[in-house]
Amino acid sequence: MERLRWGMLGAAGIGDRDVIPALLASETAELIGIASRDLEKAKRKSEQYGLPKAYGSYEDMLADPEIEAVYIPLPNHLHKPWTIAAARAGKHVLCEKPIALNAAEAQEMADVCREAGVHLAEAFMYRHHPRIARAKEILRSGEIGQLRAIHGVFTYNGAGNTGDIRHNAEWGGGGVFDVGCYPLSAARYFTGEEPEAVTVQAKFSPEHGGVDMMASGLVEFPGGVSLTFDCGMWAAFRNTLEIVGSEGRILLDPSFLPGADNDSITVVTTDGERREGPYGVNAYILQADQFARTVRGLEPAAFPAEDAVAGMRLLEACLNSARHKTRAVL
Repeated sequence: MERLRWGMLGAAGIGDRDVIPALLASETAELIGIASRDLEKAKRKSEQYGLPKAYGSYEDMLADPEIEAVYIPLPNHLHKPWTIAAARAGKHVLCEKPIALNAAEAQEMADVCREAGVHLAEAFMYRHHPRIARAKEILRSGEIGQLRAIHGVFTYNGAGNTGDIRHNAEWGGGGVFDVGCYPLSAARYFTGEEPEAVTVQAKFSPEHGGVDMMASGLVEFPGGVSLTFDCGMWAAFRNTLEIVGSEGRILLDPSFLPGADNDSITVVTTDGERREGPYGVNAYILQADQFARTVRGLEPAAFPAEDAVAGMRLLEACLNSARHKTRAVL
């Protein structure tokens, strides 16, 4: 297939660490350039990676007919305006998670992209890793019996990072948006259902812009299945997901940030314990490849934009529950 021509709409750190190397390694992608509000910064970044172009504004990149798709790693409150601007410029959009600040914003973004005829995807790279589909296959096979519960955790200690954009509530900061979104999205994927209600308790820290620095919750799914989770930016690093069945369990550890040498699955049943893997793959490359194949019409979207809208509805309910100390019904 013809390579998809990408532009980076912003020079965020996740691009340097993960996305730019993945696009450069992908056989479906061609990274054309980086846009920044500082042209010199854009030039330095583009030269660092040997890219042919640099842009001194996001508008300049969107006006370039050579660019077919953009990756948006901007702060959360900028996801909506720049996704809509990109769609109206005819660009396909891979937008960092969470896709928006609330479900209404996410729905507007999905609607605009659909009307413009462009593909919109939320950048949950872990969902493109083959072990995620394999874990669901094991669950569906009945090997661990009937699904009874899911438990997910994602925490790290970022409390000392003064000036961190994640400490700005108006910009969509907080632990639920930053890392809680992972176990919440995973539970929706493995149950194949949308939740009915949530109850969440959170620590909103005045020292950190009033954002939720820690949160713990219960998410109720149809049939009596639930997700219990905790997440946040003020605890020791933890990153695991456990899928519990009536006859066994599946453990992903680490769950949402697997490396090429630690991306196995552990399956525990009454017959014993086994490991599958490691798979030794890069989920960021797989995400880019799936996105490109969808744009080229070779396969449907693995996770359509409406999935992101539903996910945003759940995140919004979690924060509403925590703020008002109530059980939020979806």
